[in-house]
Amino acid sequence: MNGADKINLILGELAGVASDPHGYAAAWKQETGRKVIGVFPMNFPSELVHAAGALPLVVQEDEAPITLGRSLLYEFYCGYTRSIVDQAATRKFDVYDAFYLVDHCVALLGAADALRFEIPDKPVFLAQYTASMDEAWTPAEIRKRVEDLRGALAEYCDAALSDDEIAASIAAYNRNRDMLRQIYALRRSGKIALTGRQMQILVKSSMIMEVGAHNQRLDALLPLLETGLPAPANLVKLHLSGHFCHAPRPELLDMIEDCGTVIVDDDLFTGFRFIATDVRADSDPIAALTRWYFDRNTHVPCSTRSQMTVDWEEYLTRSVHASGAEGVIILLAKFCEPHMLYYPELRKELMRSEIPHLLIETEHEGLALEMLRTRVEALLETIRLRKLQPVLA
Repeated sequence: MNGADKINLILGELAGVASDPHGYAAAWKQETGRKVIGVFPMNFPSELVHAAGALPLVVQEDEAPITLGRSLLYEFYCGYTRSIVDQAATRKFDVYDAFYLVDHCVALLGAADALRFEIPDKPVFLAQYTASMDEAWTPAEIRKRVEDLRGALAEYCDAALSDDEIAASIAAYNRNRDMLRQIYALRRSGKIALTGRQMQILVKSSMIMEVGAHNQRLDALLPLLETGLPAPANLVKLHLSGHFCHAPRPELLDMIEDCGTVIVDDDLFTGFRFIATDVRADSDPIAALTRWYFDRNTHVPCSTRSQMTVDWEEYLTRSVHASGAEGVIILLAKFCEPHMLYYPELRKELMRSEIPHLLIETEHEGLALEMLRTRVEALLETIRLRKLQPVLA
């Protein structure tokens, strides 16, 4: 078996996990006899669940049309929240033992209440994280929430959840994030030719698979990628931005690349945002998990958080210049209020910086791919004309 075949074998296994999280959870549960706990985006410290001996699984959007869930949430809630409520109503969450979350938007709070109503036999634990990051009292409040999570998980999983166990889980997750960031760095440099779909598989599977098992796959994959073929140099380089909570549909990524582009970077949640920030190797793991909440917003700012000293738009332009991207496609999940309200700031900064960009709004059911293809091709034409201007002048 050559290197390419080995890469495809690993990616194929991880693609199977990414496409069937409930099936993976059921198999893991049968094999280990331990609890599976669904956690929700975007700031939950999965390390605590792992240290308690359970599987933390970031609950994914389901591709199935929303049916029973229509009566549980308003139509103007985002596709992710409507999907998770629909999965609860259609009994797809039977494999999970409990759900834990830290909030980041009103829609997610509504979804948590709908879960409590629809599946009352499943515990749903909410830790209310403060969104205002600059207040003097916020760190102490977040630490209290992390301690609440630790206590609730220790009781529910009947685990000691010692500092040493939490520190070991932090180390495992830091290693996972580090290896994924190395793959991101290889892609930015053009040394590897992984597609947007393949990068999504790597990150999405890390949200589902037990972290030690995922690390084993990445240990095998990284050396193979480092000796692989580079990305074509003649394609338009793009940065994908936005799309909180759930992954954009892979067929959308395929279409964007089929137009003659290569995605060199992103700040998607099912992407670089998820793996950008390590938990500090602090002697006090609770302090480190508290600090992680603040560090994440400093490294990759999020419009669901309020912090005077960081701006997403500035981060985005810096990232575009660092990766050599020639344009930005902003992917906005329909009815995602924090992103919708912040988009004007992103647009103003991209226009001020003369970075070509395109906004694509995604919906849970149905993507007008051919219509979107026309808009992507128009963006690429703009970028190519700009590159020719010095020659034509």
